[in-house]
Amino acid sequence: MATLNYHHLRLFRAIAKERSLTRAAAQLHLAPSALSTQLKDLEARLGHALFDRVGRGLDLNEAGRIALDYADTIFKAGDELVATLAGKRPAGAPALRVGSVATLSRNFQLGLVARHLKAGAGPLALHSGTLRELLAELSAHALDLVLSNVAPPVDARSAWRVHLLDRQPVSLVARPRRGARRFRFPADLDGASIVLPGPVSDIRTDFDLLVEREGVRPVVIAEVDDMAMLRLVAREAGALALVPPVVVRDELAARTLVERCKVPGIHERFYAIVPERRFPDPRVAALLRGAAANSPRDRLRA
Repeated sequence: MATLNYHHLRLFRAIAKERSLTRAAAQLHLAPSALSTQLKDLEARLGHALFDRVGRGLDLNEAGRIALDYADTIFKAGDELVATLAGKRPAGAPALRVGSVATLSRNFQLGLVARHLKAGAGPLALHSGTLRELLAELSAHALDLVLSNVAPPVDARSAWRVHLLDRQPVSLVARPRRGARRFRFPADLDGASIVLPGPVSDIRTDFDLLVEREGVRPVVIAEVDDMAMLRLVAREAGALALVPPVVVRDELAARTLVERCKVPGIHERFYAIVPERRFPDPRVAALLRGAAANSPRDRLRA
């Protein structure tokens, strides 16, 4: 199979755009005879004529149209390669592929997504799954970024880096009740009905340690891994619910739910996990900078 000469392909592309060998030669600062010779060499390598002569002009034939489609794709990919290695986002780059764990607050995700879209940083492709599934996709370069509320283990063999994006307080919330007295923490937890995140959650682990230390025994009526579902259950259960306020932000604003107390010493952490790359995607770097700029400084102290 003949080796393709990409210089000849670039010259062919110029002829196709101008539909004239003479005009293309002037644009390329070549003699028309030299350009004609190199076009014939390309046609010989491909085994097909690429143009039909129409009067004094040249029209692409079927083989020529196919060749031009491939040429445009090849040189676009070359431009993207140069831009990527220069740390710039290439025009027409594919969507930024973001994975998020199912237990992550949708409100928190929405804040990141909205900033990305408002910045005009290009299309997004959003995926959801378990942390193990998403890390496997990240390692296989099927994702550009993973958002999580659980930090993955990191060692010398890890193929990723972990960034703490935010740290937010965790509260006990409930439906408003007329005449409810001020919540006494932790005493009022003893015997109280409560909805908790599932056992895979870091805040659940911290809460279990806290009630054990304080010697109180709340009655767990539901465990919910998915934060979107936890939000709905908190509205309907008629019980306390342990959530970061960002999860139920709209309900708190509408007074559908009220905060009974902030739980001391427990925080929800939000992480961005990115692949270890010599040439990082500039869109990921911009997203991380935007997240840091929109998080209060004290929230980022680990």
